[in-house]
This record gives sequence, structure tokens and C-alpha cells, in this order.
Amino acid sequence: MTEDLMTGTPESVDVEFLRSWIGRSREKADRITPRIFDEFHATFGRLLAAGEGDVAPPALHWCLAPETPPADALGPDGHAAKGGFLPPVPLPRRMWAGGTVETLDALRLDDLVTRRETVRDVVFKEGRSGRLCFVTVDHVVSTARGVAIREQQDIVYRDKPGASSVAASTPQRDLPSDYAETRSVVATPTLLFRYSAMTFNGHRFHYDRPYATEVEGYADLVVHGPIQATLLMNQAARLIGHVPRHFMHRGVSALTANQTFRICGRLDGDGRFDGVTLDQTDGVCMRADGHGGAA
Repeated sequence: MTEDLMTGTPESVDVEFLRSWIGRSREKADRITPRIFDEFHATFGRLLAAGEGDVAPPALHWCLAPETPPADALGPDGHAAKGGFLPPVPLPRRMWAGGTVETLDALRLDDLVTRRETVRDVVFKEGRSGRLCFVTVDHVVSTARGVAIREQQDIVYRDKPGASSVAASTPQRDLPSDYAETRSVVATPTLLFRYSAMTFNGHRFHYDRPYATEVEGYADLVVHGPIQATLLMNQAARLIGHVPRHFMHRGVSALTANQTFRICGRLDGDGRFDGVTLDQTDGVCMRADGHGGAA
């Protein structure tokens, strides 16, 4: 049955079978070593919120306890083959769609961190660009002091390029001048490589340009969603003055490499963070919102 789902068309999907993955869990531990601490700072540098001593910058947790599938257990996109922890959704393209992060306690250098992941939901939708499947995964990140982070991640699966006759939506655009702080980042292949290495992310569209453009249909290599969310979460911490208790981020459109993009943020009258990443044409790639007391 799994093989049929992997090769079937979206119209033939047994949705209830895919939803039988709901409730599946796995757990893995990792330590915040000086190496990952230094690599994170070296990769993002001045874009990180100022920290003190051994406190880890916001979003470093996405580099901890990554999935480490053996080479013979990878799918054609370089990720772990579907049908293990995640359901075998028969749509070929997958991408981080966004999520929410609740920060309860800071992570620190040398912390032993445990991540527990549980599949929360599997939903098929009809989008403007065709069939979509959203898989929602809950994450609980804990240290010896207790739960540090509760997170909900959304992964979206899409059909191959050009498979739908439905017209794509008009790109959203924002003006950088509408935001209180704007920082520019050059999306170099080296930035993408370093982040892939820190997170053990083998997704080919981050480093294999012919695959990204010819197979998945993007204009260039794809910038990781977590890179954008990391930069926005650190900007929120800078502007608010502390890590927001609640941080939400949502991918709007793919951000591709070899261009200068911007991280833009502002606070509203209640001190709530509103931020975006913009590509070189001012197209919105990710939106973010942050609020709540210090962790």
C-alpha cells in the first residue's frame, strides 16, 4: 500500500491511511557543544540578537538533534524517504511552511537537549497552484531544567512544477521603508551550505542548482525557511528587548539564492513584533509575528 501511495496521483490518495501517521513520535538528544555554538555565531554574526555569556541565540535549537538517515534511506530530493516518521505523501516537492515557537527557558552552552517530535495532523487542501498536503509536527525541546521550547512545525508537500492549470497567486509586496529596522543579507551558496551542514539537511534544492531549477522548478537554489525564521526571530528579540515568548512565522513564497534579501521589522503600539523577509524585488517571502514576556 505504501508503494502505491508513493507513486500514485494525488487524486488516488488514501487520506485516512496517511492520517494513520498522526500520533507517531520519536525522540533524540543532543548537546550544545562549543562547536555548534561557534558555528551558529560564525554563520549569522551581526544578525543575531546580543546575548550574554553561555546563553544560546534564539533559534539555535533548529540545529540540534537533526534527523540522520543513512545514505541508502534517502529519497530523490536528498531528505529521508517518506513513509518512516513522516507519512508517504505522494506529492514530490516538500518545504518548510512555517510554524509557531513558544520559548519557556533559554538554552545554554553545554546543555543536554532532548527533542520529542509527534505528528499532530495531516491535511490535504486545494490551493491556487494545485493540490497541497500539510503535515503538522509538534516538538518539545527539554533540558535538565525542564521544557525550554514548545513548537509546532508545518511541512507542505506540493505537486511537480506545471502540474496544475490553476494560476498562481499575485506575489505579495511590502516596502522596506514601512519598517523600523531593515538589514540586508546576501544569499550566497556558502550561507546555504553552512546552514545545511549545521542542520544535517540534505535537501538538494539548497545546494544542487540543476536539481533546484530543472526538477523542482525554482529560479535558483532555495534559501532555507529556518534561515529566514532565525533572522526574523533574532530581529524580534533585538527590537522587543528579549526573546518573544510567542513567535509565529509563515512562508509566503520561496526565497532563492544569489540575491540580496532584507529582514524587516517593526513594533506596533503594544510592543508586538511584525516582520518580513523581502527578496530583491520587495516580494514577501516570509511573515513573522512575535509577542509575550521574556523567557
